[in-house]
Amino acid sequence: MFQKKRNTFHGGVHPYEGKELSKDKPIVKAQPGNLLYYAVSQHIGAPAVPTVQKGDHVKAGQKIAEAGGFVSAPVYASVSGMVKGIEKKVSAAGSPVDCIVVENDGMYEKEAFEECPHWEKLDADTIRKKIKEAGIVGMGGAGFPTHVKVSPKDPSAIDHILVNGAECEPYLTSDYRRMIEKPEKVIGGLKIMLHMFPRAKGVICIEDNKPDCIVKFRELLLPEDNIEVLELKTKYPQGAERMLIYAATGRKVNSSMLPADAGCIVDNIDTVTAIYQAVRFGEPLMSRIVTVTGDAVQNPCNFEVPVGMLLSELLEQAGGLKNEASKIICGGPMMGKALFIMEVPVTKTTSALTCLTEDEVSALAPSACINCGRCVSVCPGQILPARLSVFAEHGEKEKFLKYGGMECCECGCCSFICPARRPLTQEISSMRKVLLAKRKKK
Repeated sequence: MFQKKRNTFHGGVHPYEGKELSKDKPIVKAQPGNLLYYAVSQHIGAPAVPTVQKGDHVKAGQKIAEAGGFVSAPVYASVSGMVKGIEKKVSAAGSPVDCIVVENDGMYEKEAFEECPHWEKLDADTIRKKIKEAGIVGMGGAGFPTHVKVSPKDPSAIDHILVNGAECEPYLTSDYRRMIEKPEKVIGGLKIMLHMFPRAKGVICIEDNKPDCIVKFRELLLPEDNIEVLELKTKYPQGAERMLIYAATGRKVNSSMLPADAGCIVDNIDTVTAIYQAVRFGEPLMSRIVTVTGDAVQNPCNFEVPVGMLLSELLEQAGGLKNEASKIICGGPMMGKALFIMEVPVTKTTSALTCLTEDEVSALAPSACINCGRCVSVCPGQILPARLSVFAEHGEKEKFLKYGGMECCECGCCSFICPARRPLTQEISSMRKVLLAKRKKK
Protein backbone atom coordinates (compact mmCIF):
# COMPACT_ATOMS: atom_id res chain seq x y z
CA MET A 1 0.00 0.00 0.00
CA PHE A 2 1.39 3.38 -1.00
CA GLN A 3 1.60 6.05 1.66
CA LYS A 4 -1.21 8.61 1.54
CA LYS A 5 -0.11 11.95 0.12
CA ARG A 6 -1.92 15.21 -0.52
CA ASN A 7 0.67 16.99 -2.62
CA THR A 8 -0.08 20.31 -4.24
CA PHE A 9 1.46 23.57 -5.53
CA HIS A 10 1.77 27.24 -4.60
CA GLY A 11 -1.31 29.43 -5.08
CA GLY A 12 -4.54 28.34 -6.70
CA VAL A 13 -8.21 28.96 -5.91
CA HIS A 14 -11.30 27.03 -4.81
CA PRO A 15 -14.17 27.89 -7.17
CA TYR A 16 -17.61 26.31 -6.78
CA GLU A 17 -17.17 22.78 -8.12
CA GLY A 18 -20.62 22.07 -9.56
CA LYS A 19 -19.67 18.43 -10.13
CA GLU A 20 -22.67 17.06 -8.24
CA LEU A 21 -24.84 17.90 -11.28
CA SER A 22 -23.33 15.13 -13.43
CA LYS A 23 -20.88 13.02 -11.39
CA ASP A 24 -23.40 10.23 -10.75
CA LYS A 25 -24.58 10.07 -14.36
CA PRO A 26 -23.06 7.04 -16.16
CA ILE A 27 -21.63 7.50 -19.64
CA VAL A 28 -24.20 7.02 -22.42
CA LYS A 29 -23.61 6.97 -26.17
CA ALA A 30 -24.69 10.09 -27.99
CA GLN A 31 -26.58 9.59 -31.25
CA PRO A 32 -25.18 11.82 -34.01
CA GLY A 33 -27.41 13.67 -36.44
CA ASN A 34 -27.58 13.64 -40.22
CA LEU A 35 -24.37 15.57 -40.89
CA LEU A 36 -21.01 15.38 -39.10
CA TYR A 37 -18.26 17.97 -39.44
CA TYR A 38 -14.65 16.87 -39.02
CA ALA A 39 -12.31 19.80 -38.45
CA VAL A 40 -8.93 19.31 -40.12
CA SER A 41 -7.29 21.21 -37.26
CA GLN A 42 -8.14 19.55 -33.94
CA HIS A 43 -4.67 19.79 -32.46
CA ILE A 44 -1.63 22.00 -31.99
CA GLY A 45 0.49 21.94 -35.13
CA ALA A 46 -0.15 21.66 -38.86
CA PRO A 47 -3.74 20.98 -39.99
CA ALA A 48 -4.50 17.52 -41.34
CA VAL A 49 -4.77 17.13 -45.12
CA PRO A 50 -8.05 15.67 -46.47
CA THR A 51 -7.68 12.31 -48.25
CA VAL A 52 -11.31 11.97 -49.38
CA GLN A 53 -13.37 13.77 -51.99
CA LYS A 54 -16.99 14.70 -52.44
CA GLY A 55 -19.01 11.59 -53.23
CA ASP A 56 -16.69 9.11 -51.50
CA HIS A 57 -18.27 6.55 -49.19
CA VAL A 58 -16.52 6.14 -45.83
CA LYS A 59 -16.80 3.77 -42.90
CA ALA A 60 -16.38 4.50 -39.21
CA GLY A 61 -12.69 4.25 -38.42
CA GLN A 62 -11.61 5.18 -41.95
CA LYS A 63 -8.94 7.84 -42.29
CA ILE A 64 -10.35 10.95 -43.96
CA ALA A 65 -7.41 13.33 -43.39
CA GLU A 66 -3.69 12.61 -43.14
CA ALA A 67 -1.29 14.31 -40.73
CA GLY A 68 0.10 17.49 -42.29
CA GLY A 69 3.56 17.11 -40.71
CA PHE A 70 5.35 15.62 -37.71
CA VAL A 71 3.46 17.87 -35.27
CA SER A 72 0.04 16.97 -36.63
CA ALA A 73 -2.49 14.13 -36.41
CA PRO A 74 -4.77 12.30 -38.84
CA VAL A 75 -8.56 12.50 -38.59
CA TYR A 76 -10.95 9.54 -38.81
CA ALA A 77 -14.63 9.25 -39.64
CA SER A 78 -16.78 8.29 -36.66
CA VAL A 79 -19.78 7.18 -38.76
CA SER A 80 -20.30 5.59 -42.14
CA GLY A 81 -21.77 7.61 -44.97
CA MET A 82 -21.15 9.86 -47.94
CA VAL A 83 -18.63 12.72 -48.07
CA LYS A 84 -20.57 15.88 -48.96
CA GLY A 85 -17.50 18.10 -49.35
CA ILE A 86 -15.46 20.55 -47.33
CA GLU A 87 -16.95 23.67 -45.75
CA LYS A 88 -16.13 26.23 -43.08
CA LYS A 89 -17.55 25.88 -39.58
CA VAL A 90 -17.04 28.10 -36.56
CA SER A 91 -14.75 26.47 -34.01
CA ALA A 92 -15.15 26.72 -30.22
CA ALA A 93 -12.52 29.49 -30.33
CA GLY A 94 -14.79 31.51 -32.63
CA SER A 95 -12.67 31.26 -35.77
CA PRO A 96 -13.66 29.50 -39.01
CA VAL A 97 -12.07 26.10 -39.66
CA ASP A 98 -12.22 23.78 -42.67
CA CYS A 99 -14.37 20.71 -41.97
CA ILE A 100 -14.89 17.50 -43.95
CA VAL A 101 -18.66 16.99 -44.06
CA VAL A 102 -19.98 13.41 -43.93
CA GLU A 103 -23.65 12.52 -44.32
CA ASN A 104 -24.48 9.85 -41.76
CA ASP A 105 -26.17 6.84 -43.42
CA GLY A 106 -27.20 5.41 -40.04
CA MET A 107 -25.56 2.05 -40.82
CA TYR A 108 -22.43 2.62 -38.68
CA GLU A 109 -20.34 0.26 -40.77
CA LYS A 110 -16.86 -0.06 -39.28
CA GLU A 111 -13.44 -0.65 -40.71
CA ALA A 112 -11.77 -3.88 -39.60
CA PHE A 113 -9.22 -3.16 -36.87
CA GLU A 114 -6.13 -5.26 -36.20
CA GLU A 115 -6.00 -6.36 -32.57
CA CYS A 116 -2.72 -6.90 -30.73
CA PRO A 117 -3.30 -9.07 -27.63
CA HIS A 118 0.46 -9.39 -27.01
CA TRP A 119 1.40 -5.72 -27.26
CA GLU A 120 4.17 -6.26 -24.68
CA LYS A 121 6.19 -7.91 -27.47
CA LEU A 122 6.20 -4.67 -29.48
CA ASP A 123 9.14 -2.27 -29.34
CA ALA A 124 8.73 1.41 -28.44
CA ASP A 125 8.99 2.68 -32.03
CA THR A 126 6.20 0.36 -33.20
CA ILE A 127 3.96 1.58 -30.39
CA ARG A 128 4.74 5.21 -31.30
CA LYS A 129 3.71 4.51 -34.89
CA LYS A 130 0.43 2.99 -33.71
CA ILE A 131 -0.27 6.03 -31.52
CA LYS A 132 0.53 8.38 -34.40
CA GLU A 133 -1.55 6.43 -36.88
CA ALA A 134 -4.52 6.43 -34.49
CA GLY A 135 -4.59 10.25 -34.48
CA ILE A 136 -4.32 10.54 -30.71
CA VAL A 137 -3.82 14.00 -29.23
CA GLY A 138 -3.95 15.42 -25.72
CA MET A 139 -7.64 15.28 -24.83
CA GLY A 140 -7.46 17.32 -21.64
CA GLY A 141 -5.93 20.55 -22.94
CA ALA A 142 -4.63 22.09 -26.13
CA GLY A 143 -4.43 18.88 -28.18
CA PHE A 144 -0.68 18.30 -28.49
CA PRO A 145 -0.14 15.25 -30.74
CA THR A 146 0.62 12.33 -28.40
CA HIS A 147 3.17 10.62 -30.66
CA VAL A 148 5.31 13.76 -30.37
CA LYS A 149 4.97 13.76 -26.59
CA VAL A 150 6.16 10.13 -26.37
CA SER A 151 9.13 10.83 -28.68
CA PRO A 152 11.49 12.80 -26.38
CA LYS A 153 15.07 13.52 -27.41
CA ASP A 154 16.39 11.24 -24.66
CA PRO A 155 13.89 8.45 -23.82
CA SER A 156 16.21 7.15 -21.08
CA ALA A 157 15.77 10.43 -19.16
CA ILE A 158 12.02 9.80 -18.67
CA ASP A 159 11.48 8.49 -15.15
CA HIS A 160 7.84 9.50 -14.51
CA ILE A 161 4.69 8.86 -16.55
CA LEU A 162 1.97 10.99 -14.94
CA VAL A 163 -1.68 10.26 -15.69
CA ASN A 164 -3.70 13.40 -15.08
CA GLY A 165 -6.88 12.39 -13.26
CA ALA A 166 -7.15 15.62 -11.27
CA GLU A 167 -10.05 17.04 -13.34
CA CYS A 168 -9.78 20.32 -11.42
CA GLU A 169 -11.94 22.34 -13.81
CA PRO A 170 -15.34 23.07 -12.20
CA TYR A 171 -18.43 21.15 -13.46
CA LEU A 172 -16.48 18.60 -15.54
CA THR A 173 -16.98 14.91 -14.67
CA SER A 174 -15.99 13.11 -17.88
CA ASP A 175 -12.64 11.91 -16.52
CA TYR A 176 -14.28 10.93 -13.24
CA ARG A 177 -16.80 8.72 -15.03
CA ARG A 178 -14.07 7.17 -17.17
CA MET A 179 -12.05 6.33 -14.04
CA ILE A 180 -15.09 4.86 -12.26
CA GLU A 181 -16.45 2.89 -15.21
CA LYS A 182 -13.34 1.76 -17.13
CA PRO A 183 -10.31 1.94 -14.79
CA GLU A 184 -8.77 -1.16 -16.39
CA LYS A 185 -8.40 0.72 -19.70
CA VAL A 186 -6.60 3.59 -17.97
CA ILE A 187 -4.23 1.12 -16.29
CA GLY A 188 -3.78 -0.74 -19.57
CA GLY A 189 -2.81 2.45 -21.39
CA LEU A 190 -0.37 3.42 -18.65
CA LYS A 191 1.25 -0.04 -18.77
CA ILE A 192 1.78 0.39 -22.51
CA MET A 193 3.49 3.74 -21.88
CA LEU A 194 5.66 2.23 -19.14
CA HIS A 195 6.65 -0.51 -21.59
CA MET A 196 7.95 2.25 -23.88
CA PHE A 197 9.98 3.81 -21.05
CA PRO A 198 11.37 0.96 -18.90
CA ARG A 199 13.09 3.35 -16.45
CA ALA A 200 9.88 5.19 -15.67
CA LYS A 201 7.44 4.86 -12.79
CA GLY A 202 3.73 5.30 -13.39
CA VAL A 203 1.75 7.75 -11.25
CA ILE A 204 -2.04 8.13 -11.48
CA CYS A 205 -2.74 11.58 -10.02
CA ILE A 206 -6.23 12.08 -8.55
CA GLU A 207 -7.61 14.91 -6.41
CA ASP A 208 -8.90 13.93 -2.98
CA ASN A 209 -12.47 14.93 -3.88
CA LYS A 210 -12.62 11.62 -5.80
CA PRO A 211 -11.92 9.09 -3.01
CA ASP A 212 -13.88 6.33 -4.78
CA CYS A 213 -11.55 6.59 -7.81
CA ILE A 214 -8.48 6.45 -5.57
CA VAL A 215 -9.76 3.32 -3.79
CA LYS A 216 -10.74 1.62 -7.06
CA PHE A 217 -7.33 2.09 -8.70
CA ARG A 218 -5.47 0.97 -5.58
CA GLU A 219 -7.57 -2.19 -5.48
CA LEU A 220 -6.75 -3.01 -9.11
CA LEU A 221 -3.01 -2.35 -8.99
CA LEU A 222 -0.38 -4.88 -7.98
CA PRO A 223 3.04 -4.06 -6.43
CA GLU A 224 4.82 -5.38 -9.53
CA ASP A 225 2.92 -2.94 -11.76
CA ASN A 226 5.28 -0.11 -10.70
CA ILE A 227 2.30 2.27 -10.56
CA GLU A 228 1.43 4.60 -7.69
CA VAL A 229 -1.93 6.27 -7.08
CA LEU A 230 -1.10 9.75 -5.82
CA GLU A 231 -3.74 11.60 -3.83
CA LEU A 232 -3.60 15.33 -4.57
CA LYS A 233 -5.15 18.22 -2.70
CA THR A 234 -8.33 19.48 -4.37
CA LYS A 235 -7.45 22.90 -5.72
CA TYR A 236 -7.65 24.64 -9.07
CA PRO A 237 -5.55 24.42 -11.33
CA GLN A 238 -4.13 21.18 -9.88
CA GLY A 239 -4.47 19.48 -13.26
CA ALA A 240 -2.40 22.04 -15.19
CA GLU A 241 0.71 20.32 -16.54
CA ARG A 242 3.30 22.38 -14.65
CA MET A 243 1.33 22.25 -11.39
CA LEU A 244 0.81 18.50 -11.69
CA ILE A 245 4.51 17.85 -12.28
CA TYR A 246 5.46 19.94 -9.26
CA ALA A 247 2.83 18.31 -7.05
CA ALA A 248 3.87 14.79 -8.06
CA THR A 249 7.65 15.14 -8.32
CA GLY A 250 8.69 18.48 -6.78
CA ARG A 251 10.26 19.46 -10.11
CA LYS A 252 9.67 22.87 -11.68
CA VAL A 253 8.94 23.42 -15.37
CA ASN A 254 8.97 26.89 -16.95
CA SER A 255 7.69 28.21 -20.27
CA SER A 256 10.94 27.42 -22.09
CA MET A 257 10.86 23.76 -21.02
CA LEU A 258 8.88 20.68 -21.94
CA PRO A 259 7.76 18.12 -19.33
CA ALA A 260 10.34 15.75 -20.83
CA ASP A 261 13.06 18.19 -19.72
CA ALA A 262 11.97 17.38 -16.16
CA GLY A 263 11.93 13.63 -16.87
CA CYS A 264 8.13 13.51 -17.16
CA ILE A 265 5.42 12.67 -19.66
CA VAL A 266 1.93 13.84 -18.70
CA ASP A 267 -1.26 12.55 -20.31
CA ASN A 268 -4.93 12.97 -19.57
CA ILE A 269 -7.20 10.06 -18.53
CA ASP A 270 -9.01 9.95 -21.88
CA THR A 271 -5.72 10.16 -23.80
CA VAL A 272 -4.26 7.17 -21.93
CA THR A 273 -7.47 5.25 -22.61
CA ALA A 274 -7.17 6.11 -26.32
CA ILE A 275 -3.59 4.75 -26.31
CA TYR A 276 -4.89 1.46 -24.90
CA GLN A 277 -7.64 1.24 -27.52
CA ALA A 278 -5.20 2.01 -30.34
CA VAL A 279 -2.40 -0.37 -29.36
CA ARG A 280 -4.47 -3.24 -27.95
CA PHE A 281 -7.43 -3.13 -30.36
CA GLY A 282 -6.13 -1.10 -33.31
CA GLU A 283 -8.89 1.51 -32.98
CA PRO A 284 -8.22 5.10 -34.07
CA LEU A 285 -9.53 8.04 -32.04
CA MET A 286 -13.14 8.49 -33.15
CA SER A 287 -14.96 9.55 -30.00
CA ARG A 288 -14.45 11.07 -26.55
CA ILE A 289 -16.33 11.59 -23.28
CA VAL A 290 -18.08 14.98 -23.00
CA THR A 291 -19.91 16.36 -19.95
CA VAL A 292 -23.05 18.38 -20.71
CA THR A 293 -23.79 20.30 -17.54
CA GLY A 294 -24.71 23.55 -15.81
CA ASP A 295 -27.75 24.82 -13.91
CA ALA A 296 -29.50 25.70 -17.19
CA VAL A 297 -29.40 22.11 -18.55
CA GLN A 298 -32.49 19.93 -18.18
CA ASN A 299 -30.57 16.67 -17.64
CA PRO A 300 -26.82 17.10 -16.99
CA CYS A 301 -25.00 13.97 -18.10
CA ASN A 302 -21.86 12.40 -19.58
CA PHE A 303 -21.84 11.27 -23.20
CA GLU A 304 -19.51 9.22 -25.35
CA VAL A 305 -19.63 11.50 -28.36
CA PRO A 306 -18.51 10.75 -31.92
CA VAL A 307 -16.06 13.37 -33.16
CA GLY A 308 -17.81 15.64 -35.67
CA MET A 309 -21.21 15.76 -33.93
CA LEU A 310 -22.62 19.25 -33.35
CA LEU A 311 -22.82 20.66 -29.83
CA SER A 312 -26.41 21.78 -30.54
CA GLU A 313 -27.41 18.14 -31.11
CA LEU A 314 -25.60 17.08 -27.95
CA LEU A 315 -27.50 19.64 -25.88
CA GLU A 316 -30.78 18.35 -27.32
CA GLN A 317 -29.93 14.84 -26.12
CA ALA A 318 -29.40 16.22 -22.62
CA GLY A 319 -33.00 17.45 -22.67
CA GLY A 320 -32.15 20.95 -23.86
CA LEU A 321 -32.30 23.98 -21.59
CA LYS A 322 -34.69 24.13 -18.62
CA ASN A 323 -33.84 27.79 -18.03
CA GLU A 324 -32.52 30.48 -20.33
CA ALA A 325 -28.72 30.32 -20.42
CA SER A 326 -26.87 33.61 -19.98
CA LYS A 327 -23.59 31.94 -20.90
CA ILE A 328 -22.79 28.75 -22.80
CA ILE A 329 -19.21 27.54 -22.65
CA CYS A 330 -17.30 24.90 -24.59
CA GLY A 331 -15.31 23.43 -21.70
CA GLY A 332 -15.49 24.57 -18.08
CA PRO A 333 -16.04 28.05 -16.63
CA MET A 334 -12.36 28.69 -15.80
CA MET A 335 -10.61 27.89 -19.08
CA GLY A 336 -13.43 27.15 -21.52
CA LYS A 337 -14.47 29.29 -24.50
CA ALA A 338 -17.79 31.18 -24.40
CA LEU A 339 -19.88 30.29 -27.45
CA PHE A 340 -21.91 32.73 -29.53
CA ILE A 341 -23.22 29.96 -31.79
CA MET A 342 -24.16 26.34 -31.05
CA GLU A 343 -23.48 24.90 -34.50
CA VAL A 344 -19.95 23.96 -33.40
CA PRO A 345 -18.55 20.47 -34.08
CA VAL A 346 -17.13 18.28 -31.32
CA THR A 347 -13.39 17.78 -31.71
CA LYS A 348 -10.85 15.55 -29.99
CA THR A 349 -10.30 18.27 -27.35
CA THR A 350 -13.97 19.04 -26.52
CA SER A 351 -14.33 18.14 -22.84
CA ALA A 352 -17.65 19.72 -21.90
CA LEU A 353 -20.59 21.95 -22.73
CA THR A 354 -21.45 24.12 -19.72
CA CYS A 355 -24.67 26.14 -19.73
CA LEU A 356 -25.13 28.68 -16.93
CA THR A 357 -28.17 30.79 -16.03
CA GLU A 358 -26.01 33.64 -14.71
CA ASP A 359 -23.05 35.29 -16.41
CA GLU A 360 -21.09 36.43 -13.38
CA VAL A 361 -18.30 37.89 -15.50
CA SER A 362 -20.38 40.36 -17.51
CA ALA A 363 -22.69 41.17 -14.58
CA LEU A 364 -20.00 43.28 -12.89
CA ALA A 365 -18.05 45.97 -14.74
CA PRO A 366 -14.28 46.14 -14.11
CA SER A 367 -12.95 49.01 -12.00
CA ALA A 368 -9.51 50.38 -11.14
CA CYS A 369 -6.93 48.07 -9.54
CA ILE A 370 -6.89 48.55 -5.76
CA ASN A 371 -3.41 47.00 -5.35
CA CYS A 372 -4.73 44.33 -2.96
CA GLY A 373 -2.24 41.69 -4.12
CA ARG A 374 -4.76 38.87 -4.23
CA CYS A 375 -3.84 37.99 -7.81
CA VAL A 376 -0.22 37.53 -6.73
CA SER A 377 -1.17 35.28 -3.81
CA VAL A 378 -3.16 32.84 -5.97
CA CYS A 379 -0.95 32.81 -9.09
CA PRO A 380 0.50 29.29 -9.58
CA GLY A 381 3.30 30.76 -11.73
CA GLN A 382 4.28 33.19 -8.95
CA ILE A 383 4.23 36.20 -11.27
CA LEU A 384 2.56 39.64 -10.98
CA PRO A 385 -0.72 39.47 -12.93
CA ALA A 386 -1.92 43.03 -12.19
CA ARG A 387 1.34 44.57 -13.37
CA LEU A 388 1.62 42.28 -16.39
CA SER A 389 -1.91 43.11 -17.50
CA VAL A 390 -1.01 46.82 -17.51
CA PHE A 391 2.08 46.10 -19.62
CA ALA A 392 -0.07 44.05 -21.99
CA GLU A 393 -2.75 46.74 -22.21
CA HIS A 394 -0.13 49.38 -23.10
CA GLY A 395 1.78 47.11 -25.50
CA GLU A 396 4.98 47.21 -23.42
CA LYS A 397 6.47 43.96 -24.69
CA GLU A 398 9.93 44.28 -23.16
CA LYS A 399 8.58 44.93 -19.68
CA PHE A 400 6.07 42.10 -20.14
CA LEU A 401 8.92 39.69 -20.88
CA LYS A 402 11.15 41.09 -18.13
CA TYR A 403 8.49 40.44 -15.49
CA GLY A 404 7.88 36.84 -16.62
CA GLY A 405 4.71 37.27 -18.65
CA MET A 406 5.41 34.12 -20.66
CA GLU A 407 5.24 32.05 -17.44
CA CYS A 408 1.47 32.61 -17.28
CA CYS A 409 -0.46 29.36 -17.83
CA GLU A 410 -3.71 31.28 -18.46
CA CYS A 411 -5.52 29.37 -15.71
CA GLY A 412 -7.75 32.32 -14.81
CA CYS A 413 -7.05 32.33 -11.05
CA CYS A 414 -6.15 36.03 -11.06
CA SER A 415 -9.33 37.08 -12.88
CA PHE A 416 -11.38 34.85 -10.59
CA ILE A 417 -10.03 36.35 -7.36
CA CYS A 418 -9.80 40.01 -8.46
CA PRO A 419 -12.26 42.16 -6.43
CA ALA A 420 -12.07 44.86 -9.11
CA ARG A 421 -13.19 42.29 -11.74
CA ARG A 422 -10.33 43.22 -14.04
CA PRO A 423 -9.80 40.93 -17.10
CA LEU A 424 -6.25 40.08 -16.05
CA THR A 425 -6.00 36.67 -17.72
CA GLN A 426 -7.48 37.95 -20.97
CA GLU A 427 -5.03 40.89 -21.18
CA ILE A 428 -2.03 38.67 -20.44
CA SER A 429 -3.23 35.98 -22.85
CA SER A 430 -3.56 38.50 -25.69
CA MET A 431 0.03 39.68 -25.23
CA ARG A 432 1.32 36.11 -24.99
CA LYS A 433 -0.34 35.29 -28.32
CA VAL A 434 1.36 38.29 -29.97
CA LEU A 435 4.78 37.32 -28.60
CA LEU A 436 4.38 33.63 -29.46
CA ALA A 437 3.42 34.55 -33.03
CA LYS A 438 6.49 36.78 -33.24
CA ARG A 439 8.71 33.89 -32.09
CA LYS A 440 7.26 31.60 -34.77
CA LYS A 441 8.10 34.11 -37.51
CA LYS A 442 11.73 34.04 -36.42
